[in-house]
Amino acid sequence: MQTETLSFSKTQTWRRHYADGVPFKINPLAYHSLVDLFEQSINKYRLLPAYECMGTCITFGQLDLLSRNFAAYLQNDLELSPGTKVAIQMPNLLQYPIALFGVLRAGMVVVNTNPLYTPREMKHQFVDSETEVVIILANFAHNLEEIIKDTAIKHVIITELGDQLRGVKRVIVNKVVKHVKKMVPKYSLPGAVSFNKALKCGEQHSFQAVSIKGKDTAFLQYTGGTTGISKGAVLSHTNVVANIEQFTAWITSSKLREGKEIIITALPLYHILALVANCLSMLKMGAKNVLIPNPRDMKGFVKELKKHPFSIFSGVNTLYNGLLNEPDFHKVDFSNLKLCGSGGMAVQTVTAERWKKVTNVPISEGYGLTETSPILTFNVLVDGKERIGTIGIPLPSTSLKIADDNEQEVVDGTPGEIYAKGPQVMHEYFNRPDETSKVFTGDGWFKTGDIGVKDEDGFFRIVDRKKEMILVSGFNVYPNEIENIVSQHAKVAEVAAIGVHDEKSTEAVKIFVVKSDASLTKEEILEHCRKNLTAYKVPKHIEFRDTLPKSNVGKILRRMLKEE
Repeated sequence: MQTETLSFSKTQTWRRHYADGVPFKINPLAYHSLVDLFEQSINKYRLLPAYECMGTCITFGQLDLLSRNFAAYLQNDLELSPGTKVAIQMPNLLQYPIALFGVLRAGMVVVNTNPLYTPREMKHQFVDSETEVVIILANFAHNLEEIIKDTAIKHVIITELGDQLRGVKRVIVNKVVKHVKKMVPKYSLPGAVSFNKALKCGEQHSFQAVSIKGKDTAFLQYTGGTTGISKGAVLSHTNVVANIEQFTAWITSSKLREGKEIIITALPLYHILALVANCLSMLKMGAKNVLIPNPRDMKGFVKELKKHPFSIFSGVNTLYNGLLNEPDFHKVDFSNLKLCGSGGMAVQTVTAERWKKVTNVPISEGYGLTETSPILTFNVLVDGKERIGTIGIPLPSTSLKIADDNEQEVVDGTPGEIYAKGPQVMHEYFNRPDETSKVFTGDGWFKTGDIGVKDEDGFFRIVDRKKEMILVSGFNVYPNEIENIVSQHAKVAEVAAIGVHDEKSTEAVKIFVVKSDASLTKEEILEHCRKNLTAYKVPKHIEFRDTLPKSNVGKILRRMLKEE
């Protein structure tokens, strides 16, 4: 069913929401490219603060100058051509947006790379993407040294944690990180250039604007590899511009004002969700991004939150849950908070309820994938219309349907695979036509690999990953459901559910539990599950852990538990 041709006679919810000013369609060609969007936003908000990190703030005008210098360095000193693949490998620092927009303005392709990757993972991504330039934080340069000889990398640009801080603070932070905290292992990368030197060199040259078309590749954004080998989703300028237009059209219904908002950016900008929702969409809106380099330091994170009258917050379930369990979090001022968004993994009911009780603002859950730039759906933002436990409804110009294994659409209320269409959907995986053909139907629907349900009022719910579904005696069991129930136990901090081999039932449910109360026993968990789950869904195996493996955005990695 096409979103833009939806019959409102079937549902009052859709009619009410769209009456609030959200358009049926957006124009994916509203900007010629991301660089066009960048330049228009810079001119509009030049004097306003754009990014703040560790107490240092840069305006949109300063971001313009610094990114221009970096682009000029790439063009002149390195003599690189448009289309060159440039990897950025660092946490949330001021250097990230400077490098990002510099690469894009030079007409080159950004290859976002997780700083926590092992040398093996780095090698795969750099070789697969044909990366020629790497911008990397010094803390991780020793890993690059190990594999660079096996790649096509010709240039290395190294930055240190405090490089964009002002005055003596820059020197102090870099010395403490290197010599006191010993966070920078020794490395040898002959010919590498420092990030600040690159900026100074670029300052000596004029920047030559590049003609960029909407169909040109902006990002090679790699999938997390949670269901197989990591692949590069080819995201064009138009793909990403479309999703920015879709998302910003949606969230304006929450009374956000251009040039007035402050967003807390704890999710890493190299991840597709924060890249589009925080970095690029907030660029269009003229919002200030407060960058959090290490959100795992909960005490330091809460201390930073107390400094800012923030109005927008984004995270995943584990981040929300972690903050709620930090005592001082309840002392934060939430009086300016308007919007809390979530994606990447299902928000558990108990977390959503606790968050709203503390902040008085609900968590609005959305859904998307790397391959869809990333957002496909988002929950309704109008007061009193949120549907907790759902991922909302499709964004403008986006179509979703639920299909069975024969690619046939199923009736509302029936679980099936989520299929998607829209201008934000990628066209291909980089250099992988075989993998591309597997995820598209003959008539152009993208197969997400996620199991979902469409309710009668048009809202969608995620059931689970298709490949993570557990088959117990012929019955489908979805880990999300098990985890949601177990997490409601007062003594459970975190939980992950997987299927393990069982001779009698094909598979059995196994859960891994992190306790919030040391007195928790397996018997207590089983008693709780038997009250809330049918017999074949009750975990047969329970294992207590101190921690659970997580991705770079805090998503629990069931795959790693299953591989054990």
